[in-house]
Amino acid sequence: MGDPRSTTITLTDQAPGSIEADALVVAATKNDGAVRLVADHGLDAETAGHVEEALAALGAEAGAEEATRLVGVPGVSAGLVVVVGMPSGRASRTERLRRAAGVGARALAGRERAVLALGQSGPEEAAAVALGAALGAYTFVEYHGVGKAASTKPGLGEAVVTGVSADEVEAATADAVAVTEAVRWVRDLVNTPPNQLYPESFAETVTGRLSDAVETEVWDPARLEQEGCGGILGVGQGSGRGPRLVTLRYAPEGATTHLALVGKGITFDSGGLCLKPGASMVTMKMDMAGAAVCAAAVEAIAALGLPVRVTAYLCLAENMTGDLAQRPGDVVTMRGGRTVEIINTDAEGRLVMADGLVLASEQEPDAIVDVATLTGACIIALGERTLGVMGNDEELIAKVTRLANEAGDTAWPLPMPEEIRPTLDTPVADLKHTGERSAGASVAATFLQEFVGRRGEGDDAPVIPWAHLDIAGPAFNEKTPWGYQPKGATGAGVRAVVALARDLAG
Repeated sequence: MGDPRSTTITLTDQAPGSIEADALVVAATKNDGAVRLVADHGLDAETAGHVEEALAALGAEAGAEEATRLVGVPGVSAGLVVVVGMPSGRASRTERLRRAAGVGARALAGRERAVLALGQSGPEEAAAVALGAALGAYTFVEYHGVGKAASTKPGLGEAVVTGVSADEVEAATADAVAVTEAVRWVRDLVNTPPNQLYPESFAETVTGRLSDAVETEVWDPARLEQEGCGGILGVGQGSGRGPRLVTLRYAPEGATTHLALVGKGITFDSGGLCLKPGASMVTMKMDMAGAAVCAAAVEAIAALGLPVRVTAYLCLAENMTGDLAQRPGDVVTMRGGRTVEIINTDAEGRLVMADGLVLASEQEPDAIVDVATLTGACIIALGERTLGVMGNDEELIAKVTRLANEAGDTAWPLPMPEEIRPTLDTPVADLKHTGERSAGASVAATFLQEFVGRRGEGDDAPVIPWAHLDIAGPAFNEKTPWGYQPKGATGAGVRAVVALARDLAG
């Protein structure tokens, strides 16, 4: 694991002013009209006073995206001091630390080493600052040609984070690195052009990267047909690049809880015969973000050695318009034998996910979580920075929502009203895969729920607890960078899944 372009993370118990670095990043907030450094900044009184006087003279406001550069600050070895705003708000303190660190790291592109002293204390807050800095410094330059490569500044080389004791450094560093690298991997996968990342190459990338601790298996189209995965095959049949199903198994010794993950992996979504407008296709390389999240989460869980069994199903297909493309009115047979009438070929994600949910249910895990850039309706409902959580188990929904928010993956639960299910009825198959236009995110989740199985035989057996994460909004940022989120892929969902695995591990 690791990337030569990654920002190195170093945690330390040293005082910030004494560490040799190109830059020092501190945080400020505004109270009663005055801008002051946050508490526990680690600077001596003279240095802190100088910084606060300079901020006042420059008219700094300590806003969320504000980074004020100061030179000639006494009492610090760094030649440059960057003061980032960290205003109060609804976000947790750890999330505000992450965002402030990201702003500081973005302001230091091209620098080799920076110390971050944002008032953090203890391993949890230090890890938050480290993650924010490393992700804020993220760049994706794999496809820059000779014209742009020479002019592109690299991200911050090393982030030195203060605020941990010597005996906490090793564990806190391992935690921050594992999660940061997982998020970076998702960003890299999602940002990769669709002519380079397609079902087969995606499968090869995943199986080639994961450690020996994770067992991998790939089903090609012939095997998918043999196994009755009509949803994945139907979506992929219009592409010259056949679909794949990748199964990942992490089974550490002593694990007593089993978590199943299902990820939507549409490597490019043209809409199929229900063709999208051209402008809507530009970002459709990101429609595989759910599968990327599941793969990267498994990697992080294994790297952390969490004692929980995890099985992930990456449902990979390219939704194109070739000779054999799926048509509205087709009927396909899903894994397990249920038939589905196709209504809109641009509602393809739920079809591949249905096969994955059936496969996950066959293992009778303790919980199933699926992750998908599933509906534009979820963006309409919750905006571009919040993922939607739906499911069949109120306790699991509440837990996933809470853990996601604590980890920095902003989440909000959405309902699945009972009146939606009848809208999926059709006289020609067991059900159709779209219903009424209203409540589109809930309609899609209601369809998925039909493929979640039971633990045991018979109608009296309990339904497997299941949560659905619709990451259509936060998975890809088409606007300007903010906090530690770059323009492009964000890696949203990884931290929520890792946090859930950590919780289930006990």
